[in-house]
Amino acid sequence: MRHSALLRSGTGLERPGAVRDVAQHEIPTAPAADEDRGNDARLDHFVVRHGVRCAGAHLIIDIYDGERLDEIEHIERTLRRCIDAAGATLLHIHLHAFQPNGVSGVAVLAESHISIHTWPEAGYAALDVFMCGEAAPEACVPILREAFAAKRVAVSELLRGQGV
Repeated sequence: MRHSALLRSGTGLERPGAVRDVAQHEIPTAPAADEDRGNDARLDHFVVRHGVRCAGAHLIIDIYDGERLDEIEHIERTLRRCIDAAGATLLHIHLHAFQPNGVSGVAVLAESHISIHTWPEAGYAALDVFMCGEAAPEACVPILREAFAAKRVAVSELLRGQGV
């Protein structure tokens, strides 16, 4: 059975690994709807980006020739720095260190999420940074470049929810 098939089925995931599961003590709640907008009004957090109204920007970030991609504490600190720089609100972080190497995890944000998957043996990491509202996902890129001493960073941007 191919390794990717094992991941889809959940088989083989019982291998031991360090798990890092950190929740914020206070989870922010959405602000009350503006009374002038009516009882059914809500904040949709849609934004205009590059002249397009959308739900938010989704950055696909590839880190090449990176370092420290197997250090779970360093990865957690880096994600927290990204969240602060982007002006986002952390709800929960869950990181898992695989044996013999690699880390996967997600930071769940009020504005959406940041996910990371690393292959330290190849010096590669794949990240998704999706944020809506006033958060600035592009602020994560220089932090990631510096934190992982990446020789090359590739970024693709998708505008989610166009036309909604």
